[in-house]
Amino acid sequence: MWGITRYQWTVLLAAWLGWGFDAMDALLFNFVAPNCIPTLMHLPIGSPAARSAALYWTGLFTSLLLLGWAAGGLLFGFLCDRFGRLRMLMLTMLMYAAGTAACAAATSLWMLLIFRIVASLGIGGEWAAGASMVAEVMPEKRRIEAGALLYTAAPLGIFLATFINYEIAGVWFADDPTHSWRYVFAFGLLPALAAIVVRFFVHEPERWSRVKDVAAAASVRQLFAPAMWRRTVWGTFVAIIALFGWWCCNAFIPIVASGMAREVAAARGYSEFATQRLAEHWIFWGGSTFNLGGLIGTLLTVPLAKRIGRRPMFAIYFAASGAVILGVFGWPLSPELRLDSLFLIGITVFGVFGAFTYYLPELFPTRLRATGSGFSYNIGRVAASVGPFIVGAAAVSGGAVRAIFYVGFIPLAGALFAPFYIETRNQVLPD
Repeated sequence: MWGITRYQWTVLLAAWLGWGFDAMDALLFNFVAPNCIPTLMHLPIGSPAARSAALYWTGLFTSLLLLGWAAGGLLFGFLCDRFGRLRMLMLTMLMYAAGTAACAAATSLWMLLIFRIVASLGIGGEWAAGASMVAEVMPEKRRIEAGALLYTAAPLGIFLATFINYEIAGVWFADDPTHSWRYVFAFGLLPALAAIVVRFFVHEPERWSRVKDVAAAASVRQLFAPAMWRRTVWGTFVAIIALFGWWCCNAFIPIVASGMAREVAAARGYSEFATQRLAEHWIFWGGSTFNLGGLIGTLLTVPLAKRIGRRPMFAIYFAASGAVILGVFGWPLSPELRLDSLFLIGITVFGVFGAFTYYLPELFPTRLRATGSGFSYNIGRVAASVGPFIVGAAAVSGGAVRAIFYVGFIPLAGALFAPFYIETRNQVLPD
């Protein structure tokens, strides 16, 4: 199919599983935060104090996750070019699975933070390994399609996190929110099983095997050599813009949905049990519409990248992202319509990431591919990490919806810089 061999499909599936479970484990905390944080702080769930604490600590934990994610991406991207893509893919999957599952045993915010840092190191490292492997194994004419298909794992992985949280916290243990979040975290072990299966069906890419001795001498310094610095700088800039918008929106969707549900439930005189069920239902509703939009937006990067090029594609996505964020979080929409409108946020803010799995590997030669891709994407996370903290802190006093509204100006600024982005359309993957 598409001129892709069975083994190449197997490699894509392996990387797809790694990235999908990566996204799932990364976002499980955000879904359980409205229950997890108040429980660990000994606050009544649903109380004003609990909601303020959830907003603040969600922002802080998300920012720290991004910093750990960036550190893991830089470290394991470096190790990928030295010791191989497959080894690092397996190691990082095992690491983030163990770190996420360990969160189920946390008895304080500090324990939760330590376990999240362990998971974030593995989550950050998996991206560079998987994206480099797919780019190097796939035929040139199908690299864009393969890269976009790889990123479809992200919305589906987040949908899986949404579904797991809803079934456990909203159905099976809806009457026990102080413990349900622990069972949600326990599902973080699923990637460990996938990593074991991957080992038996995939080997190192031939492209890397041919240059591994040269790759062993590669360093971050070489990313700023005269022939490379513009690619590194602008690849990093594009990642910063996209990551800032994504995390400032997605990290707070469960908080926004839960808050709106509790306000509606209070106005209707619901019991605490009915309020909790409605909150979990709206979290599932908001997450599902966002992820569906993200899946469609991811696939739309394929025709846009092939027909008009990478530079115009990023300009369109960033301009649309800014306009949609300002509209969805600026207009006086009903709670139900705001939840439905997250579909548009998904298409734009989420969808643009379908390009990164093929665009960043296109910027760098094989000996620097994982190092360069990991550096650009993860320095982007470092810069973007301030966003969720600022939004979370601002939301405590002004409300999450109002705080997210101002995020829309960031992608609009990114669209203005599009003429400077590196165009890689119709170029062969550099060796």
